[in-house]
Amino acid sequence: MVDRSAPAIPVIALTGHLGAGKTTLLNHVLRAPGARIGVVINDFGELNVDAGLVTGQVDEPVSIAGGCICCLPDEGGLDAALEKLADPKLALDAIIVEASGVAEPVAISRLIRFSGVERIRHGGVVDVIDAVEHFDTVDTESAPPSRYSAASLVVVNKLDRIAEDARAETLGRVQARVHETNPDAHVVGAVAGRVDPRLLYDVGGGGKSGQLSFRELLLDEAADDEHHDHVHATSVTVVGDGAVDPGPLIDLLEQPPRGVYRMKGTVAIGKRHYLVNVVGTSVHVTTAAGGPTDSHLVAIGTHLDAEEVRARLEAALRPAPEKVATAGMRRLQRLRRYSI
Repeated sequence: MVDRSAPAIPVIALTGHLGAGKTTLLNHVLRAPGARIGVVINDFGELNVDAGLVTGQVDEPVSIAGGCICCLPDEGGLDAALEKLADPKLALDAIIVEASGVAEPVAISRLIRFSGVERIRHGGVVDVIDAVEHFDTVDTESAPPSRYSAASLVVVNKLDRIAEDARAETLGRVQARVHETNPDAHVVGAVAGRVDPRLLYDVGGGGKSGQLSFRELLLDEAADDEHHDHVHATSVTVVGDGAVDPGPLIDLLEQPPRGVYRMKGTVAIGKRHYLVNVVGTSVHVTTAAGGPTDSHLVAIGTHLDAEEVRARLEAALRPAPEKVATAGMRRLQRLRRYSI
């Protein structure tokens, strides 16, 4: 029987052409202490080399070998792996699906979004791009490639291999191309796949004696590498008092402030509490079991105006009027239906 009280686990698709740095990014985000992450590795061929690189760093690795993940039959493969990892006994914070280099992000996103597995939700598509080779190997036509349309986060990797005075231009060129077909995609630059794991999932604070904190880990990596560029995330937290009006809240969830990539929280509406999660343009709303009497929201992103974000969150969490508009409640119920 499905535990309806357990929060849905975000399933994050990690895509990118061969050599772009997917596994490097994966290994980096898995090092964040305190997080429990399940990983699904898809390799094109008999030897699953990528699985060997992450073994020992994840709680429950599952391999899918023998072909492109977007070509798996409906009755097997990915759903079977997700079903295993979604077991509440594993208590995972997130599941990352590292696709083969030939897999199409659009197809993978569709497989996750329409999976029949309970207890999971779409956690976004992270597409890794090789800053040096991208425009010679991937984006070579007059029209932008279709992969841009599925991405929620585009990581322009290997920026250290471009002259320092040309990096901003390269990043801007990629962003302009991505936004031609997907204006809501979040685009960041990186070196050695070092993005803040908080952009992908909720990172715990560690807790094992002697374990490095996340901040110490980043500083340690920086000391070992002269190119210590990191994509740092900023978070803004706001707490509200009492039940809120669903209309302004949904306006916020569907149109996040500039620079915000993820939002999460618990909100009181009427006599019920709801869990809300936003990744890019994906909004997930479910009924919370019990929960606190107040409401709170956390926004996470890069290069954001913290004061502007805080003002938007505070406006969404203002106490509801005595009579809540029925249009807002209808929008809430529609989001709940889409989130099942």
